Amino acid sequence: MAKNQNAPTARIDSAYEEGKLPFSTVKHSKGTLLLRLWRYLGKNRLLLALALILSVTSSLLSLYGPKLSGQAINAIKFGEDSGSMDFSVIYRSVILMCVFYVLSSILVYLLNAVMIRLSKKISKQMRKDIFENLAALPVSFFDRYQTGNIISVVTYDVDTVNQSLSNDLLQILQSVVTVTVSFGMMISIAPKLVLIFCFTVPATAVFTRWLANRVRPMFRNRSRKLGELNGFVEEMISGQKTIRAYGREDAVLEKFDEKNKIAVDAYTEAEANGTITGPCVMFINNISLTLVCVFGALLFMSSQNAAAAAVGSAAGIWNSFFNKPLLLGDLSSFVQYSRKFSGPINEVANIIAELQSAFAAAERVFGLIDAEPEKADSPDAEVLEDVKGRVELSHVDFSYEPDKPIIRDFSMLAKPGSLTAIVGPTGAGKTTIINLLMRFYDVGAGSVTVDGKDIRDLTRDSLRKAYTMVLQDTWLFHGTIFENIAYGKPDAKLEDVVKAAKAARIHSYISRLPDGYDTVLSDNGTSISKGQKQLLTIARAMLLDAHMLILDEATSNVDTRTEQQIQAAMRELMKGKTCFVIAHRLSTIQRADNILVMRGGEVVEQGTHEQLMAQRGFYHELYQAQFETA
Repeated sequence: MAKNQNAPTARIDSAYEEGKLPFSTVKHSKGTLLLRLWRYLGKNRLLLALALILSVTSSLLSLYGPKLSGQAINAIKFGEDSGSMDFSVIYRSVILMCVFYVLSSILVYLLNAVMIRLSKKISKQMRKDIFENLAALPVSFFDRYQTGNIISVVTYDVDTVNQSLSNDLLQILQSVVTVTVSFGMMISIAPKLVLIFCFTVPATAVFTRWLANRVRPMFRNRSRKLGELNGFVEEMISGQKTIRAYGREDAVLEKFDEKNKIAVDAYTEAEANGTITGPCVMFINNISLTLVCVFGALLFMSSQNAAAAAVGSAAGIWNSFFNKPLLLGDLSSFVQYSRKFSGPINEVANIIAELQSAFAAAERVFGLIDAEPEKADSPDAEVLEDVKGRVELSHVDFSYEPDKPIIRDFSMLAKPGSLTAIVGPTGAGKTTIINLLMRFYDVGAGSVTVDGKDIRDLTRDSLRKAYTMVLQDTWLFHGTIFENIAYGKPDAKLEDVVKAAKAARIHSYISRLPDGYDTVLSDNGTSISKGQKQLLTIARAMLLDAHMLILDEATSNVDTRTEQQIQAAMRELMKGKTCFVIAHRLSTIQRADNILVMRGGEVVEQGTHEQLMAQRGFYHELYQAQFETA
């Protein structure tokens, strides 16, 4: 369904501008987002379990290296045997280190392969969930949001979230394992030195939490501005012919530069503030490493009798405090473990900045997934069967926005097999009538009935299948001409499609193509003319055996001669069907059984062409104005 000219123009919802979530009014906390993201991982339990095993095992293997290096250093003798070494211990330690590090590298390689596969599955599932919900959303949703903004969510935001799921969360797990094992090793080597981290770790946690709360809105703004930029680009690309025809290239480029600068500034602001985390945490960690080295050296010296005598009373104090002997190899291992302990904290600090971007993207992704679908049919909704085609609108009021009524107290009756034409100036509410008939929107007051049944008591599927539509805005998809014509009737045979094409006066054109009905159309059929595209959509409608027909300016893109041929063919095919025609060319609806003349959302006149001309009212003015203009 094409966007209605009376509907709200495509825009970023005002709620989004106020900082609320796009597409959905549901607010997600960080915990909720993480839980929902984790569910996507949980759908691939085997791959996830394998990734966890590989991650933990590779981390443990690499973490045993410092312990082995410390044992090798301790194999060096001091004191009376200074300079001698226990080579058997050194060889064993070095060989085990090599084996462990090689195994760890192999496991990391396998882990990356598993994560690539897991990432593909998550991305596929997330996009599938989005597209399934898009298919269930009401037409009003697409009237409110830019196409480019929605595409930005399906592409960029999903990739951002997916990368965070497949890399960042797993990296956090590895960091937890590394920090836990390193902490345990440090306690086993020198418990007193661990006290240093009682000050540096809380300082790191407080700083990263403060910065995360500050940066998250910046990443949310970055995603929003990128979505707006994509929406602008999509609109400009689709309107290239108009832009060039009016010579507005420079203005478009200027506008793009403006929006691009805004998007780049938002990106720069988020990244610049997000990257502060890593250097600041690294600074704190370097301070802790310095303290470890200083106090570790004092503790080592106090463990050596000769060194203890050299450092005097201060060393005696330290010796009484650090009563556990510390060997040189132990100190070396402790320093390495302290680096491994601090390193993941620094990495997690950087990941937290990346997670702010992922959270902002996840809000948009889940906002689209959670967008309220079209209202479900009532449990006792009937299936519309044995359609006669009696359609009645009784005292209908409708508005797209509460304070801007479009239709007021509108009533009409279309008898079975009749042709009802709807005319009026732009914005009078003509297309809105079609939206109500098809139940793309529900009436605010009054009722719409088909064969005496309120359409709100019917299933939407059966109601819409009772209609065939041809819109002013043609829509063709990438596929053959046969597939495009048979779109509404996939089981149609070639002879049925050919018959419809002949009736629409497009068969001769198709026959002249090299591949005939197997000719592939792409990019909405840009290789064929507007009129030919319109004829294909008319043939598509003619193929269906619906009891009611809607034509919204269906012949606006064809020449007068072709229009007359189509009118003659359609009059024959429309026999026995209830037809609704929206037309600006009043010459095309002179044979209508009833003409509704709309003005300002109200039916100001109705009757046959002859009756309305005799009244010399608004319809007479429109008719005369067209021919005077012509």
